[in-house]
Amino acid sequence: MTSTALRASQLSRYNDDAVLSAPPARLLTMLYDRLLLDLNRAQFAQENANWSVASENLLHAQAIVTELSSTLKTDAWDGASGLLGIYQYSMEAMIGANIYRDVNRTKECIALLEPLRQGWHEAASQLSVQGTVARANGTLGVG
Repeated sequence: MTSTALRASQLSRYNDDAVLSAPPARLLTMLYDRLLLDLNRAQFAQENANWSVASENLLHAQAIVTELSSTLKTDAWDGASGLLGIYQYSMEAMIGANIYRDVNRTKECIALLEPLRQGWHEAASQLSVQGTVARANGTLGVG
């Protein structure tokens, strides 16, 4: 095995381990990060008429939205049905962007989903801060 192949294998294993050991909030932010990466790559490819790359990225983005939709617990909180509607609308827009090679639909998905990505990152960081404070309080015997 070449050193490049070995490094790639080690990086792949590291990424797999990072995903498998990540807490739920981190998994969600990782999915959103990849979703927006795929959409931005698709937009760039569409703008450069590289349709196979655009299609590959749009299909991967669709798979992520399918995962987000299927794991959304619509009875867990009031906003869940609205979020599901956003996922469904985004899915239709991505399909149209792919079929009709429509970069504007891809841009619309980015504009719709980027604020959600940012919001989930903020929420995850708040959970992280709260967990740190709770652990410190427990360690110090406070509370």
